[in-house]
Amino acid sequence: MEFIDEALLAYCEDHTSSEDQLLLKITRETRAKVLMPRMISGHLQGKMLELFVKMLQPKTILEIGTYTGYSGICMARGLAKNGKLITLDINDELETMVRGFFDESGLSDQIEYRLGNALELIPQIDGPFDLVFIDADKINYQRYYDLIIDKVPNGGIILADNVLWSGKILVKEDQKIDKDTQAILDFNAYVQADPRVENVLLPIRDGVMMARKIQLK
Repeated sequence: MEFIDEALLAYCEDHTSSEDQLLLKITRETRAKVLMPRMISGHLQGKMLELFVKMLQPKTILEIGTYTGYSGICMARGLAKNGKLITLDINDELETMVRGFFDESGLSDQIEYRLGNALELIPQIDGPFDLVFIDADKINYQRYYDLIIDKVPNGGIILADNVLWSGKILVKEDQKIDKDTQAILDFNAYVQADPRVENVLLPIRDGVMMARKIQLK
């Protein structure tokens, strides 16, 4: 994710509403205690997610990939009082930390945190999902998309993170491609060709694919 100019990123963050003490704490503890802390959504993307939710006012959000809870808290902050966030993660080693952050946020009543394999959990959860945020293992992005697309109503939004994959999606001729990069390339092409959605790939942080489900004619 270091392919965006540092000074430009800093300027963007300096002109984005500031993080509060809880979000700063989540970032600090993630960096100190968790492997691959770069996976955290962070300041710029977190505020973007919060504002998206405030604009869309979804009744139910599905997040695939909780990690340490930063993005979930940002989205939950945008919910109306009757809104709900269902967030899924496979890493039970982070459960105590994440539940602690959710409790500190004061939003735990609106957050349903489920542990397990999302490929197994999603079929057990009834929709509709007005907003879905996919931010888990890249190999299964397309499978997650296929599992949720019929549970998203017309007008619903699907967001997928890391779709620029640190710039590795720009493949040179005869270049060997690792499996994660190939999965992202396949996912981006799949969404682009899907007649059920209209989509835009946003160059925010590591790239966010936004797809809006539309009524087929």
